[in-house]
Amino acid sequence: MVVIRLARGGSKNRPFFSIVATDKRNRRDSNFIERIGYYNPGAVETEQGFRVAQDRLTYWQGVGAQLSPTVARLLKGAPKA
Repeated sequence: MVVIRLARGGSKNRPFFSIVATDKRNRRDSNFIERIGYYNPGAVETEQGFRVAQDRLTYWQGVGAQLSPTVARLLKGAPKA
């Protein structure tokens, strides 16, 4: 099954997450099918902390991909553009 979840990047104590579509059996940071956005929890006011390609998210959900609980929470709190 395909799942949309976070893959961690960045250095120690400075996390940066990519929002990726991947097979559920893959490890958190291993290979993925497509990167559809990012989340930067340490973003300052001048930086954009969250971005997702809405068309690709809609596509993946249309073909049966499930959102992880964390990604679902981030999308729920994201401002509508």
